Amino acid sequence: MASQGVNQWVYSFGAGKTEGRADMKNLLGGKGANLAEMANLGLPVPPGFTITTELCTYFYANGRAYPGELKDQVAAALAAVEQAMGATFGDAVNPLLVSVRSGARASMPGMMDTVLNLGLNDVTVQGLVKRSGDARFAFDSYRRFIQMYGNVVLDVDHHHFEDILDSHKRDRNKAFDTDLTADDWEAVIADYKAMVERELGRPFPQDPQEQLWGAIGAVFGSWMNARAITYRKLHDIPADWGTAVNVQSMVFGNMGQDCATGVAFTRNPSTGENAFYGEYLVNAQGEDVVAGIRTPQHLTIAGKQANHSDLPAMEEVMPEVFRQLNDVRLRLEKHYRDMQDIEFTVQQNKLFMLQTRNGKRTAPAALKIAVDMASEGLIDRKEAVKRIDPASLDQLLHPTLDPKAERKVIAKGLPASPGAASGKVVFTADEAESQAGLGDAVILCRVETSPEDIHGMHAAKGILTTRGGMTSHAAVVARGMGRACVSGAGELRVDYKTRTITVRDIVVKEGDILTIDGSTGEVMLGAVPTIQPELSGDFATLMGWADEIRRMKVRTNAETPLDARTARKFGAEGIGLSRTEHMFFDPQRILAVREMILADSEKGRRAALAKLEPYQKQDFIELFEIMAGLPVTIRLLDPPLHEFLPTTEADMAEVAKAAGTDLLRVQQRSVQLHETNPMLGLRGCRLGIAFPEIYEMQARAIFGAVAEVAKSGQAVLPEIMIPLISTKKELDILKAMVDRVAKETMAATGQTFEYMVGTMIELPRAALLAGEIAETAEFFSFGTNDLTQTTYGISRDDAGSFLPDYERAGIMEHDPFATLDPEGVGELVRLAAERGRKTRAKIKLGICGEHGGDPASIAFCESVGLDYVSCSPYRVPIARLAAAQAALNADTVKRD
Repeated sequence: MASQGVNQWVYSFGAGKTEGRADMKNLLGGKGANLAEMANLGLPVPPGFTITTELCTYFYANGRAYPGELKDQVAAALAAVEQAMGATFGDAVNPLLVSVRSGARASMPGMMDTVLNLGLNDVTVQGLVKRSGDARFAFDSYRRFIQMYGNVVLDVDHHHFEDILDSHKRDRNKAFDTDLTADDWEAVIADYKAMVERELGRPFPQDPQEQLWGAIGAVFGSWMNARAITYRKLHDIPADWGTAVNVQSMVFGNMGQDCATGVAFTRNPSTGENAFYGEYLVNAQGEDVVAGIRTPQHLTIAGKQANHSDLPAMEEVMPEVFRQLNDVRLRLEKHYRDMQDIEFTVQQNKLFMLQTRNGKRTAPAALKIAVDMASEGLIDRKEAVKRIDPASLDQLLHPTLDPKAERKVIAKGLPASPGAASGKVVFTADEAESQAGLGDAVILCRVETSPEDIHGMHAAKGILTTRGGMTSHAAVVARGMGRACVSGAGELRVDYKTRTITVRDIVVKEGDILTIDGSTGEVMLGAVPTIQPELSGDFATLMGWADEIRRMKVRTNAETPLDARTARKFGAEGIGLSRTEHMFFDPQRILAVREMILADSEKGRRAALAKLEPYQKQDFIELFEIMAGLPVTIRLLDPPLHEFLPTTEADMAEVAKAAGTDLLRVQQRSVQLHETNPMLGLRGCRLGIAFPEIYEMQARAIFGAVAEVAKSGQAVLPEIMIPLISTKKELDILKAMVDRVAKETMAATGQTFEYMVGTMIELPRAALLAGEIAETAEFFSFGTNDLTQTTYGISRDDAGSFLPDYERAGIMEHDPFATLDPEGVGELVRLAAERGRKTRAKIKLGICGEHGGDPASIAFCESVGLDYVSCSPYRVPIARLAAAQAALNADTVKRD
C-alpha cells in the first residue's frame, strides 16, 4: 500500500497479496479488477500489478508526465512479483519476463496495445535458454518481443517485421513459424534489430527498465489512438474514463507440445447455447489464436465435430487440463452470473488464467443467455431484462435469407456472426465508410481485419475474411456490432492490388454484389431474397417480462397500413404520430394538392380539397381498423406548401394543365411560396389559421372515418394534434373549428364518439407557456426534432457539416438529434410537463420525435414521467425494452 497522504497508483494481485476486487472496475479497469477477483477466488493467476485508470487521467492532464511517487510504487510491486516467481527482472541467469496490457473499465477488444515477453534482451535471452532448456522457445519469444515492442512502442510499421519473417521462411522453404529452428530465429532477430536501428536511427533498447516504462507509456498513449477513439464513439464510452495498465508475469504457451494458449467463452457467443465454446493452439502465444496465421483448434470434441474439423480438440489432446479448464468455466460463470470470455495459457501441462470478462455476444445469444440464466436461477427476470442492450435488438428485427431462394454459393467459411447481408464488395475500411456514406450497402472483404479497420466494419453491412477463426478480431468485433460476418473463407483469394476476389474460375470485382450468411458461413454471388423474422421464443419471453416491468406505453409513428401493421406486430400500443402530409404525396392525390395550392380563392381551394377528402377518410379508416381501439394521434398538415409544388418545368406544365391554368401562373406561385427559412415560416398551425379550409377538410375526414369504423362496433380513439403552436389563441381558434366539425359529423351520422384535441410542443415559447396552453389542450406531444432545432438554432438538415467537429472538440457529447439534450431541450420538456400538469392534472404527455426510439432519451422521458413514447415501427421493441430498463433504474434511484 502507498504511504498515508500519497495516492496509491499501483495495486498488486496474485501470490497471496491481492489488493483489488471485481467491484473496483472503475479504478482498476475491467481486466485488472477481474484478475484480482480470480486471484481472490484462488484460481491460477500469474502474479502482477495494475496501474490505475486515475493515472491515465493524470498522464493526459499533466503533459504525459507521471507523478513522482509512481516509480517507487511500481518498483515495490515488481519486487513482489519477483519474489512470487523466484526470478529477477533483467537478471542474466534467471530473468523474470512480463506482459504489459491495457485494461479499460469497458471492454474494448483489440483497440489498444499489448506487449508480451518484456524483459528480454541479448543477455537475458541466454538466461531463458538455460532456464527452459529450449533455445528455440527462447529465441522465438525474443523475436516476438522485438516485433511487438517495435510496432507498439517504437512505432515501426509491422509490415517491416512481416517482410523479414516471410523472407526467412521462403529461404528455408518453411510454411509455418513453428517450423523455424533456434538458429533460424537468431538470424531473424539479427535482421529485426538491424531494421529497427535503420528505421529509428538508434538501436533496439536493451535496458529492461527502459523497456517497461516505454511499454507503460505506449499503453496509456494508445487510449488516444484513432481506433480507440472510434471504438469509444461507437460504443458511447467517455474519454475521461481512461485505461489501466496491467503488468503480469509471463507464462508460456510456446515452450513445446505440452504447452498451449486459447480463448474461450463459457457459452456459445453466437447462439447462446450452454456449451463450452472456444479455440486453442498448441505451442503458441495468445496473439497467435486470433491472428489467423495458424488454424486454431476447437476446445471440445462437440465443437470439432460441429465445424467438421480434422484437427484434434483440446479435450482429446490435454484431457486433464481441459477438465480443469471446464471446472474454471463453471465456477467463473456461477460467480459472475454471466457468460464469460476467458483467456488461458497452458505451460508444461499447468493451467494459468490470464483474463475473464463478460463476453461479447450476438443479440440472439444475449436473449437466450438471459432467459436461460433466469430459468436456471442464476439471475431473476429483472436482471435478465437489464442484461440486454436495447439497441442490439435491431439485429433481430430485419429480414434474413429466404431458405427457398436460389443461391450461388462460391465459398464457405466459418459462421462467425449470424445474420445475412448483401452489398457491394469493397476492400478497404476507408472505402466501406465512403460508399456507405453515399447510401450503398457494402460487404467489407479482407484477408483479415485489424483494429485499424473499426470504422469500415461499422459502416459495412457485413464482413468477409479469408483468414481467422471464430475468435478472430473480425468475429469478435462483428458480433459486438451486430454485423453479419463470415471468417476464415480460405478458398477465396483476396488481391488488394487488382481489387478482386478469386475462387476457382470465378472473379469477383470491387463493386460486384455478394451475399454472406453469418449463420452458415456461406458466401454467395449476387443478392439473395430475404424473409421477415419470427419474433418468438426467447425474444417473446423477454419482451413479455419487459412489458410487465415498464410504466410508459410505446406507440409508433405511422401513416401507412404497412407501417401500422409492422408496428402492431412489434407490440406498438397505438399511433403517437400520423403525419398526414405523407399521405398527400401519393400520385393519385398530389395533383389535387397542387390544384389547392394554386387556387386563387377559398372556393377554388375547397373544390380541390373535396377531391382529397375521400382519400384522407379512407387512410384514417385503415389506420383505425388496424389499431383496433388503440389511440391514434393524427397531426394536421404541418409542412410549408411549397414542398408540394413541382420543381421541373415539365412537372409544372402538367400541374398547369390539370389546374386549368398556364405555366407562368404555376411558376409565379412557386416563387410566391418560396421561403428563405421554411422551417420558421408558413407551416403548422399557421396554415390552419391562414387557410382554415385545409384543417377543416382533414377534421371531416377524421371524424367521417371514426363514424364509419364505429358502425361495426369497433372502438376508435382519435387524438387530433395541432402542430407548431406558439400561443394559446392559435390553439383556441383551431380547436373550436375541430369541435364544430365533430358536432356536424355526429349530427349528420347520428353517432356520438369520443375524441381529444391537443398540441405538439415543439417551440420554446410553447414549452414556457405550457400552463396556459393546457387550459385548452387535452394532451401534449413533444416534437423534439423541431424543439431541438428551435432551441439550438440548428437545422438538422445542415448540421451534419459541423456537428462531428463539435463532438470531436467536446462541445457536444452526442448529436442532439440522435439523443435528447437533457440540459437544454430536456429542461424545456420537463418544465412544460410540470406546468401542463399544474393546470390539467391528468393531461396526457408523450414524445414523438426520433428520440422516442433512443434508449438514453427514453430514460429521460421516464424521469419526467411521460405517459408514452412514439417511434418508428422497427424501433418499437427497442423502446419497449428501454422503457422497462428506465423503470427499473428509476426504482433503483428511488430506493437509493
